[in-house]
Amino acid sequence: MPRLKPLPRETTPELKPHFDFFLGTLGFTPNSVLTMQRKPKLVQALAQLNSAVMDPEGEVDLGFRRLIGHVASKVSGCLYCQAHTLLGAHNFGISDAKLADVWTYASSPHYSERERLALDFALAAASQPNAVTDAQFAELQRHWSDGEITEILGVVAMFAFLNRWNDTMGTPLEAPATEVADKAIGMRGWTSGKHTDL
Repeated sequence: MPRLKPLPRETTPELKPHFDFFLGTLGFTPNSVLTMQRKPKLVQALAQLNSAVMDPEGEVDLGFRRLIGHVASKVSGCLYCQAHTLLGAHNFGISDAKLADVWTYASSPHYSERERLALDFALAAASQPNAVTDAQFAELQRHWSDGEITEILGVVAMFAFLNRWNDTMGTPLEAPATEVADKAIGMRGWTSGKHTDL
């Protein structure tokens, strides 16, 4: 059950453009944002940050950026964000086979060495305390440009905020995200946990 219930979209009409921003990536306005609207500037700031981190003109594939967010969310234990990132990855063309192997990316034939290095980096960067080493960063730079690394870390950092928000609030998970996560990683033990529907 949510600790604070999401408010209806019409509660804050001036936030409609920010609510609509998420329709293009998820197909709905997330309950996290509907909860956040109690402080409209927070919604505005999140939409702006999300727009920058997930910029379609960026160098890193949009679907893969969601997988980076998934690995960061797995480290934090946020089941809500794990489901959302899989839905986003699915919506941006990541294959079902790749989604199903996201927890075993290190040994999966569906992930390249380059992708494994980025996901290892996301895992280390999301850990507490931070586990990124100089050697790991140097290896990452052999496969990814500085601009790409900046994008990758931007995803990890944004999900650090979202993981803490949604896991603390017990944000209820929306049906489309639940369906994708159940299909992709339900057999590996994923459940929606405390993020049950309203």
